[in-house]
Parts: sequence; structure tokens; C-alpha cells
Amino acid sequence: MSAQTAIEIKRPDGSTVSLEPKDQADGNATAVLGTDLAKKIKKDLDGAPLLLRVNGELKDLTTPLQNGDEADIVTFADPEGRHTFWHSSAHILAQAVKRIYPDAKPTIGPAIEEGFFYDFADLQISEEDFPKIEAEVQKIIKERIVPERIEYKNEAEAKKDFGDNPFKSEIIAAKEETLSAYRQGDFVDLCTGPHIPNTQVVQGFKLTKTSGAYWRGDAANQQLTRIYGISFPDKKQLKEYIHRVEEAKKRDHRVVGRKLDLFSFQEEAPGMPFFHPKGMAVRDELIRFLNELHAADGYVEIKTPVMLSQELWETSGHWDYYRENMYTSEVEEREFAIKPMNCPGCMLFYRNSQYSYRQFPLKVAEIGHVHRHEMSGALSGLFRVRSFHQDDAHIFMEREQIKDQILGVLRLADTVYSTFGLTYHLELSTRPEKAIGTDEMWELATDGLRSALEELKVQTGRGYKLNEGDGAFYGPKIDFHIKDAIGRTWQCGTIQLDMFLPERFDLLYDGKDGGKHRPIMIHRAIYGSIERFMGILIEHYTGRFPLWMSPVQLAILSVADRHADQAFTVARQFQQAGFRVHVDDSSEGIPKKVRNAQLSQANYIAVLGDQEIESGKLTIRTRGGDVLGEREIAEIQAKMREEYDTRSPDALLK
Repeated sequence: MSAQTAIEIKRPDGSTVSLEPKDQADGNATAVLGTDLAKKIKKDLDGAPLLLRVNGELKDLTTPLQNGDEADIVTFADPEGRHTFWHSSAHILAQAVKRIYPDAKPTIGPAIEEGFFYDFADLQISEEDFPKIEAEVQKIIKERIVPERIEYKNEAEAKKDFGDNPFKSEIIAAKEETLSAYRQGDFVDLCTGPHIPNTQVVQGFKLTKTSGAYWRGDAANQQLTRIYGISFPDKKQLKEYIHRVEEAKKRDHRVVGRKLDLFSFQEEAPGMPFFHPKGMAVRDELIRFLNELHAADGYVEIKTPVMLSQELWETSGHWDYYRENMYTSEVEEREFAIKPMNCPGCMLFYRNSQYSYRQFPLKVAEIGHVHRHEMSGALSGLFRVRSFHQDDAHIFMEREQIKDQILGVLRLADTVYSTFGLTYHLELSTRPEKAIGTDEMWELATDGLRSALEELKVQTGRGYKLNEGDGAFYGPKIDFHIKDAIGRTWQCGTIQLDMFLPERFDLLYDGKDGGKHRPIMIHRAIYGSIERFMGILIEHYTGRFPLWMSPVQLAILSVADRHADQAFTVARQFQQAGFRVHVDDSSEGIPKKVRNAQLSQANYIAVLGDQEIESGKLTIRTRGGDVLGEREIAEIQAKMREEYDTRSPDALLK
């Protein structure tokens, strides 16, 4: 082979890597592949190489590189790496099922938030069948099969591989972009890719459950069998996951929420939670807390309509980029959509008035009710719903205010999360493949976020992770990933710097020079979704909320029926003082009543009988079982008030 000139590959951190072209196994003698880059930077990688990100696009590791490309290697530590790993694992599952059940018809098999599922027609199984499926999966893993990409020239060519599968044929007929599939030994599946390098990369694999599902999520369509699974690059991670799942079962917010009577789901509104009075108490406290912080930080609050016209969503860009997730309706021959985001409504609010630089930064908050169509198989209690409330805020400013305002939001978020005892890390997500706006605008927006994060690092020592290509279509973002009591990480808050919506909605302000200027805008959410954040807190606390947000702060137990009237009289004293109180005047004995109060997670439990009526005091204990003895009602109220006002995580009545 004649000598070839080395090519230079740019890394996201600004460094370059020099790679020498060499003979490749596929006969392409002068190519430099993603695998070559992976070998070169192996020491820098956090795990085994899975994918190639080149010029912002995710590709198979076997993709050739060109001189001057910006490229990086994606591992399981990256969100895109996990997504592809789990989608590839779904292909392995489907291959195993087809080997054991040849008549089964694969339909779709996406990655979900944690793991994957695959839907099959003409398949009847139970969890008792999992061991033989998992055994076949292990055979496929050991075969070290390398997925091969297939690109079809047309629909007819694609249907040759899937002509006997009506579900795949339907997908093929609906495809507008290039049709592609991946061959994995004796199994072929429609897929846009990319895929993991080979099946042996999957070392830890477990099927978790099976359920029914409808094709396309529509009850009018054929019912399918859905199989869920989880996988990891090594068995240790799988073992840790299983332990975490067992611990999480004890904390499952759906179970705890039902026991505490916080919320429910009904068949009449799939994926849309019903909050009960006790759940509303928790939810209202979360909102009250945020509103107090907003007021102290100069925010104003608005409320915008839930349904807005198609024209608005076309202006915002959501109609082109988010249409499949929106609920729509025709009213008086006009198309409307229920809002999946609050942002466009706030743009209309801003445009309704005239602003000057003296009013900047203008901080506008809205706890808006939004709806997004999620696949039925992805719905999961309060964690993934179709109807929820976002604690959005939009901050309008001048360019020179960007860093200070982002730092202000970072400090606000820290105040919120630390109040709940939640730790977190930050991720900076950059321009995705599908995006609007110019290169200059994206560079300015990304630099604005990065400079604030660098300043935060200097001030507090808190670093951040770069998450290439995962920004919103209209701007880069900072995401908050919080860690709960058992070490699980949740993506909640976000800060997005946006110069595009102000331009699309022609937003202006009067500048210092007397001219009209375009404002810079920050999108910001701290809880993210109030429903999801509430679910996280239920599991974080296992329902044992601190007093300030507890649905039952004091349980009063009457010793006998003759004490019930006085118990309700005392309860009214506490209620008038602003506390949430429950009276147990049932015929159960005190030990059983105490146990019931503990199970209801009442922060304090007071017993009232002859002795207490005579003394005018209450015999009080904590839900943890500490008996504090008789206390004056005024003393109990004072300590509870202090505990509530300070939002103390600990009981202050000792």
C-alpha cells in the first residue's frame, strides 16, 4: 500500500487527533473508521466504545472519517449510548423470540427511559417462559454477531425482507425518508440505526415483565404481547440494577401514593393523574415553596390558554418538530392543539406590551398545564404521563445579562434541591441534528451557557458534563440530574438559552440607544414536571415527608368514644393555626390507632383520653416511635410552626 497522508479529527474539547489510514477488514484500504478513533483515544473513554458521533450525527463505529471531521466516541455512560445499547438489545430479544417462536411477528422494539421493550403479534407467553428466552439471548450474545446495515432503494425492495409481516409492511409504506434495516445473523429488522458493534458487547441481560399492548397504542387495533427487558455492558451493573430495583419496589411511588391516598389513574384518562385531597396538599406546598422563591427573586406570574391555534405552533416551530406528540382538534374549521409546552403562550404575553431595557431582566413564571402524547408502553405512574404541569419561567434580557441571569437560575435551583436533601450534577447539551437558527446564534447561545457554568465552577467547584447534540431544537441547554436517597439519577430542571423564539415572534424592546432590539431569552424549569418531581419525592422520602409538605402533620387519637368530641375540638385548634390534622375516633384500641397513624406517615401522633382532658395537654409521640410525653398544646403548635416555616427536614419537637 502506498503511504497515505494522516487525517486530522477534531474532538469536542477543541483538541485534534491524527489518524493514519490503513487496511480495513472490509477491503477499504485507505479508510479511517470510527473504530480507529476509538483505539486512539481508548484511555479517555468511560467504558467500551459503542457509537461514533461525527459532525453532530450518531453513526455506527464502522463509519469512515474524513479529514477535518469533528468526531467523538459514545459509550454507555452517554445518554445516546444507553439508548442505542438498549435498542440493540431489543433486536437481540426479537431475534431470540423468533428462533424459539418462528410464527411470532415482530412489530416495534424501542429503547425506553430505562431498558427496552419489544411488541410481538401471534405470540402468547408468560414470565415462566423468560428463562428459555434468556438462554437463547445468551447464545446470540456469545455468537458475537456484527449488525450489518442495509439501505433499500425503494419500498418494493424493503418488502422483500418483510412481505409476510403486515406490521413491518405498514411501517415501510408510511416511511418518507430512506428505508434501512439491520441484519443480525439470521434476523433482519427495520431500523434507522446506529447499532452497537456486536452482540457480545451486551454482557448483562434480563427480561423484567410482559404485558399486553395495542398496535400503535390504539385499542381498535390488534392486541400484541409486549416483553420488557434491561441490559448492561457488564454483569456487575446488572447486579447493581437488580438490587436497586428491589429497593425501589419498597419505595414505588405508585404503591406509596395508593397507601397514602395521594393520587390515582383511571381508565377514562390514560396517563393523566387524578390528585386526591392529600396529594393536593403535597402538590400545593411544592407550588407555594416555588412561588415564595419567585416573589423574592422578582418574578411575575402569568397563566396562558391550554389550547392554541395551529398558526401559533407553526410560528414557534413545534408543528414541524413536535407534531406527533401533540393532541389536536378542529374548532370552527380551524386546527388547534393542546399545548405541549408553555413557551409560545408566553411569547404572546410579551408581544402584547412594550418593554424597555430598564425593565430587564423580565422574569415571567407560569405553572402551565401541558399535554404530550406518550406511547402507552412508556407510561409509568407520575414519572411518565400525558398530562402534567411544568414550572416554566422565561427570562427576557440583554446580551450582557446572560451570564448573571443563568448564574441566578443555577443558585435558585440549588436552593430548591438542597431543601429536599437532593444532590445533583449538571450537563451542558449542545446543538442537535434537527435544529433551527444560524450557526452564529447557536455559538453565542452555547458560549453563554458554558461561560456561566465555568464561572459557577470557579465560585463553587461544581463541574459539569458536556452532552453533545442533545440540546432542544431551538437552543442549547443545561440539565439538572438529581440523585435520590438510593442513588438513582433523575433529569428534572433545565435552563435553555433561546434567541430563536424571540425572532420568530418578532419580540422587541427599547434599548439604551432609543432603537428597537431583540431580547435574549432563557427558558427555565426547576421541578421540570411537578407530577414527576412529586413522584421522585415520594420515593426519595418513602412517603415520610418533612412536616411542611406532609398531607397529615398531626394525628389525634381518642382513647374512647367519650373522648371523640374533645379530640375534634383540639383538631380544630390546630387546623385554625394552619395545620393538617386527622382525628381517629374509631373503636380500635390505642396500639392499633398508633400503628395506623404511623402507616399514614403523620409526623406527630397525639393521644387524648381522660388524663389529657384533665390536664389540658396532649400525650405526643413522633411517627418514628419516640414518645415525648405530655406537652402543652401551645408548645406543640409553636414547634410545629417553626418546623413548617423553616421547612426543616427533621422533627423539632423533642
